[in-house]
Amino acid sequence: MITNRFTTMFGIDHPIVCGGMLALGTAELISAVANAGALGFVSGLTQPTPDDLAKEIQRTFSMTSKPFGVNLTILPTINPVPYDAYIDAIIDSGIKIVETAGQNPEPYLPRLKAAGIVVIHKATAVRHALKAERVGVDAISIDGFECAGHPGEDDIGGIVLIPAATSQIKIPVIASGGIADGRGLAAALALGASGVNMGTRFVATQEAQVHINVKNQIVANDERSTNVVFREFHNSARVAKNKISDEIKEIGQRPGATFADVAALASGARGRAEVLAGGDMDGGVWWAGQTQGLIHDVPTVDELIKRMMAEAEAVLTGLPKLVS
Repeated sequence: MITNRFTTMFGIDHPIVCGGMLALGTAELISAVANAGALGFVSGLTQPTPDDLAKEIQRTFSMTSKPFGVNLTILPTINPVPYDAYIDAIIDSGIKIVETAGQNPEPYLPRLKAAGIVVIHKATAVRHALKAERVGVDAISIDGFECAGHPGEDDIGGIVLIPAATSQIKIPVIASGGIADGRGLAAALALGASGVNMGTRFVATQEAQVHINVKNQIVANDERSTNVVFREFHNSARVAKNKISDEIKEIGQRPGATFADVAALASGARGRAEVLAGGDMDGGVWWAGQTQGLIHDVPTVDELIKRMMAEAEAVLTGLPKLVS
């Protein structure tokens, strides 16, 4: 067993996190992660209203007695999100762990802290992580350029970003992006992280509530099977390579292109309905990281975590043998 200040702080057995994933962070997956001894996050904005989030939290509580949290991604939207009401739902439901992402969480920290909630903030750059530490978050999840979703605009891979962060940040740092097995966990710990966050790897598990075609496609894909889109609009996003993301990338490179030119293709609702639920792998945009090249099966969450821990422990105990 690997224990450290992160596992102790969050009351978990293993330093592994399933971060908040839109449309995927639901009770079935997150309870399985918790029951396996890791830390999972129900995705707050997957639920259309704060009341729906409260119901999903209670559904998760009914499936596990172990710690889990809620992700709240703070971003500007066309239709304003009632963040205060979502926080009410989180607090009233008895949640004690929150993962924030997107914009500065500082305005929401006083209420969360007053409720006894510990906060992990996701960042893609050391300077942003340091700011989050200064405003009072309890841990940092640092995303390397390999990650699915929004990797920022600095293009720094984990092998540099993780030690750059851990050498300056005093609170626990969770390494995210490019990690899908025990070797990655061992490497992250060696670079100073207190644990790892995975997204794409958890999508390819039996409990993830997506079409089997998505899971099989992740297994079939390799490390080259992603596109970075929206770069021209200063909102870079790593998604799975398919006909739609190829088209978005091509349109974005045209002179004078704007997001309006790709908005219909990039619709999140389209991706969720056509790909994640419908299984049409070219039906829309869907998130996936370079870790696709490291994923070769669709285990249960419990099988995955047990295997990862055994691999990591084998690597860490074997390393001293290399030193004469």
